[in-house]
Amino acid sequence: MRVIRFRKNFGQTAALNAGFAYARGKIVVAIDANLQNDPADIPKLVAKLLCEDFDVASGWRKSRCDNVFGRLLPSKAANWIIAGLTDVKLNDFGCTLKAYGREILGQIKLYGEMHRFIPALASWNGARIAEVVVNHRPRTAGIAEYGLGRTFKVLLDLVTVKFLGSFSTKPIYVFGGLGMVSAITAIICGMTVLYQKFMSASHLPMNRNPLLTLTALMVTTAIQFILMGLLAELLIRTYHESQDRPTYTVKEILE
Repeated sequence: MRVIRFRKNFGQTAALNAGFAYARGKIVVAIDANLQNDPADIPKLVAKLLCEDFDVASGWRKSRCDNVFGRLLPSKAANWIIAGLTDVKLNDFGCTLKAYGREILGQIKLYGEMHRFIPALASWNGARIAEVVVNHRPRTAGIAEYGLGRTFKVLLDLVTVKFLGSFSTKPIYVFGGLGMVSAITAIICGMTVLYQKFMSASHLPMNRNPLLTLTALMVTTAIQFILMGLLAELLIRTYHESQDRPTYTVKEILE
């Protein structure tokens, strides 16, 4: 038995990160300490990895013993949004009871409050994920810190995860795309200003046309977005080269 004791409470993501780092087995199982998860479900999760060649077995609290409005509805909404944006079709991202293969954990780095997105991060690294129905018990000790307000934090974290998963190696596609939209908007507004000045019957003066201000703003925004994309590209390349981190993951090599 190995106990890792923090100097203070650094949060659930940090706790899981430390557990993954110090665990020594080929399969790592995470479980909540509030007695709501059932340890008897662990063999089912491990069997998914050993017998069916999955990399992650995720618990699904199909019959949750939690407050409907405070926990269940916000959780269902968050799970639906996460599944839609990450394209990882799980019903319960928030269930801590999961089994992981050691190899897939070595490819995942957790920061902030990213623990609920581990299946998505694993999937983007090529992991095969299975969902297993697990038991869930009423909470008898401690105070739940998650509620409706937590859903909004999850949405903000989801933006980060989506960006890291889809555009971490090509950020210019995001910023450049936004820059192109701004540039097209500037062209349309500018042409409208010229039309109203020289072609329309009103001959609206350009210096009194609010669209001229919008045109200048969109031009400036387009330049900023494109420059941000170029800077992000330089940072990404520096990150991968300094960390000696490839932009791919290898499952096995056959010789």
